[in-house]
Amino acid sequence: MSKGRKNSLYPNVSDELAALMKTGWADTERRDLEPAEQTPYAAKRRAALAARFPGERLVIPAGNLKVRANDSHYPFRPSSEYVHLTGDQTEDAVLVLEPLADGGHEATAYLLPRSDRESGEFWQGAAKGELWVGRRNSLAEAATLLGLPCRDVRRVADELRAARQAPTRIVRGYDAELEAAVGNTDEERDTGLKTALSEMRLVKDEWEIGELRKACDSTVRGFTDVVRELATAVATSERWIEGTFFRRARLEGNDVGYGSICAAGEHATIMHWVRNDGDVRPGELLLLDAGVETRTLYTADVTRTLPIDGTFTPLQRKIYDAVYEAQQAGIDAVRPGARYRDFHEAAQRYLADKLVEWGLLEGPAERVYELALQRRFTMAGTGHMLGLDVHDCATARTEAYVDGTLEPGMVLTVEPGLYFQPDDLTVPAEYRGIGVRIEDDILVTADGNENLTAGLPRASAEVEAWMRELMAPR
Repeated sequence: MSKGRKNSLYPNVSDELAALMKTGWADTERRDLEPAEQTPYAAKRRAALAARFPGERLVIPAGNLKVRANDSHYPFRPSSEYVHLTGDQTEDAVLVLEPLADGGHEATAYLLPRSDRESGEFWQGAAKGELWVGRRNSLAEAATLLGLPCRDVRRVADELRAARQAPTRIVRGYDAELEAAVGNTDEERDTGLKTALSEMRLVKDEWEIGELRKACDSTVRGFTDVVRELATAVATSERWIEGTFFRRARLEGNDVGYGSICAAGEHATIMHWVRNDGDVRPGELLLLDAGVETRTLYTADVTRTLPIDGTFTPLQRKIYDAVYEAQQAGIDAVRPGARYRDFHEAAQRYLADKLVEWGLLEGPAERVYELALQRRFTMAGTGHMLGLDVHDCATARTEAYVDGTLEPGMVLTVEPGLYFQPDDLTVPAEYRGIGVRIEDDILVTADGNENLTAGLPRASAEVEAWMRELMAPR
């Protein structure tokens, strides 16, 4: 029997209860399953990965539950590397690509099988017992859904130790026990695997693009929900906005793809404001940066800066329009064959010109740009790759990413901003505490680009008209 919790109201299990719990359960095996929609795409990805590492064993863990407090855990989210190669989302799982003599690989998913009804785990094991956390797929069911052999993950460490000698790479950082079992001390070799997996996600296949479209469409609806409820947010706080968007994310997807930034007033000048506990005041701006994560774990990443009462003040409009025009310059630079850096440079050059024009930085604008002086007010880069991670492909080689060339199928954000800190004495007082960012998710197409989040208005007049319609009494 599983060891009971300290201070449990049921410290012991009688033999009679143990016997009772073993019997009388129906056969619930599902025998009519079909492979998941993602399965053939995941198989192609595994084949592409295997071809890069002939003769080597590749181990890709999903990761484990992490304790939030005492015996409660954070919601589990598997490693993006594992999800990309399998489509599976279960904890403790491992994908192993075993090298074969002919130069190919045999892929096996190691998963936790269904709870054993003969032991007490299924009703006593609060962390993994199915009567506590829900039914798992059987190994046979998982094999059908994933389109590859599935074995009991509790055997993986021993099987890896017993396997024939072969150079082994493991994705580190997700499963310390498995790393110890593999016994691989070549961190450079392992880093090479993680880098390769990251670079494989630079260009999305058609299925992934479809999932990102879903994420973007749901995100548009989430922003619409927020505008409809702004009056309630004014009466409460930024947390109402956070909760409103989260409701849409959970209804249509898995979760939010990252902590929502619901930054009203001077909080909009804080790049990653996620406390979301401030007041929402008419006459100020709301910077909302949020994205829905689909049930397959692809996320959108969108920002709009909205006048809380529905109308920009003249100064707010001036700053907003400059960011809008900078963003448009960046979007216009996104096309196949362009340097990845082109969209960033186009947007930043435009903002450098504006800051000089407004007298906030001493020109000429070219000097400001070359020395990156505009960063006092623009802070971050103008975008990043997007996919399973909000900052996708983060461990790709610089020459393949930032110094690379755009290709059809890449998806990236374009998100310039201007942020005037409340205590910045180098700008006129009326600028202080204003932050504006506009962000959209852009797909590189064969002949240019497509804005996947074009369902949300961007131009200041369009934003005001959209808000008037949504905020009007019904």
